[in-house]
Amino acid sequence: MLTDYDPSQYKKMSVAVDLLVFTIEEDRLKLLMIEREEEPFAGKLALPGVFVGIDETLDAAAKRGIREETGLKDIYFEQLYTFGDVKRDPRMRIISVSYMALVPLEKLSFKAGKRTKDAYLVDVEELLASDRSVAFDHKKIISYARWRLANKVEYTLIAFHLVPEGFTLPNLQKVYEILLGKPLYKANFRKKISEFIEETEFQTSGDAHRPSRIYRLKKEYVK
Repeated sequence: MLTDYDPSQYKKMSVAVDLLVFTIEEDRLKLLMIEREEEPFAGKLALPGVFVGIDETLDAAAKRGIREETGLKDIYFEQLYTFGDVKRDPRMRIISVSYMALVPLEKLSFKAGKRTKDAYLVDVEELLASDRSVAFDHKKIISYARWRLANKVEYTLIAFHLVPEGFTLPNLQKVYEILLGKPLYKANFRKKISEFIEETEFQTSGDAHRPSRIYRLKKEYVK
């Protein structure tokens, strides 16, 4: 019977959410990170994140966490993966549920929040290739997220989260190449994405180059 259940017989653990907000700046994949103000790892680079409240859903914690630590609001996150190594946090047993979002640079406006000294964009490839120390197992989380991005762009439309509503085909191809980490043949790329996009009546000004047609994602694919 449930009345015979004694929760005090079991050790407790905590659950946190860690948040990855990717964008593209100057043709480089960037990640929003914070500089921790509190121990452990005070002064170290880290992902924004918070503990999940006892009466709080994971999704609600993700929204609260990004708002408290960077000031960002109205970010659409999708759950990425759960990290549960026994000693991933020196304080106690903490399981982390990671969330990922892709946001165009022009929609990112952030600042240091609670428990943070600073918040800024970090070059993902440079960070992963360096020996720079990162708090907790966050470098492992970032590495996994980078791998997932390169895979998801092959079979989903996530790249469109990083372009404005109206875009040129060269700009869209560049985003795909950055996420994939490799160059693409123009003809093959345009054939692959042709069913998902449509022309608009607009084009670029052509001040420095020949005018380019502006495209948009077809309405049936907009989420």
